[in-house]
Amino acid sequence: MLEPLGVDEATFAVYHALLSHPDSTPEQIAALVDRSPAEVQQLMDKLRRLELLVPTWTNPEGEHAVHPRVGLTGLAERRRTELNKALGELKEAEASAEVIAEQYNELLTSRSSGDVEVLKGRANASRRIEELALKAKDTFWGLVPAHFDDSVPKSERSPDFEHLGRGLKMRTVYLQSMTASKQAVEYASTMHRLGGEVRVTPTLPMRLLIFDQEIAIMPMDPESPTAGAVIHRTPAVVSVALALFDAYWSRATEMFDPDDRDDETPLTPHEAEVLRLLAGGAKDEQVARLLGISLRTARRITANLSERLDAASRFELGVAAAKRGWV
Repeated sequence: MLEPLGVDEATFAVYHALLSHPDSTPEQIAALVDRSPAEVQQLMDKLRRLELLVPTWTNPEGEHAVHPRVGLTGLAERRRTELNKALGELKEAEASAEVIAEQYNELLTSRSSGDVEVLKGRANASRRIEELALKAKDTFWGLVPAHFDDSVPKSERSPDFEHLGRGLKMRTVYLQSMTASKQAVEYASTMHRLGGEVRVTPTLPMRLLIFDQEIAIMPMDPESPTAGAVIHRTPAVVSVALALFDAYWSRATEMFDPDDRDDETPLTPHEAEVLRLLAGGAKDEQVARLLGISLRTARRITANLSERLDAASRFELGVAAAKRGWV
């Protein structure tokens, strides 16, 4: 009960004995608390450090246990001061960590201009892509032309599985050659069961990743995978990237039957909230304002939901969502 103040059960037992039997010797206190005299001496030293055992004014050679209202209240106040100081130091450390993180991003970004980041080297690009993937909220599209030994993670705790687990809608196009690998097919099958969509095609022009249909990541040099990557946020470039992805996605072949998933692909938090607002009669402008997103993003989420539920109107979307228990 008093552990947050630094008073554990053994220390409190000695303190209580000293309060109840103020004239007792350490040996007598040891008998009362069923501990050795040496242990009691150590616990009394702790009480002295906590200022719960202090010298007696009338007898400099004697000492007494401080009244709990005075001693424990004072101890709590000192502890509060220590915690406030530690909290202040923690906030300073957090601020420093943020500064370091920004400096690190600047180090990774060898050149930036407006909505473009240029990342030199595979390692730098990979770390930045991992950071952006963790910040993605709705969708993660990818063209992955690498050989299956390079493109398919061997870890059971793949980031792809974690992204699907937190509700990202994922679409990935691999090279058809990956189907020759049992490991690659098992990996793709796991992605499919978790709600990801996987297709294959004979050829792909380059590696392309698109987050939330707002950030496009392309290789610095398609012929040199180790050169690095370029991150684009410019709407025009992202639109071109989406058109390129859609062109290959539409021609690619489904690896699995869409109906054999273990469960329905979960809604992302934004999708769930958009459905709730639409069910209440909100317009796209209201949805965008209430969720703090752009009107373009709100309309895109609504369009994706309509496509997913095969709904031709807002009314059909609401009915289909209700049937699935989503609203």
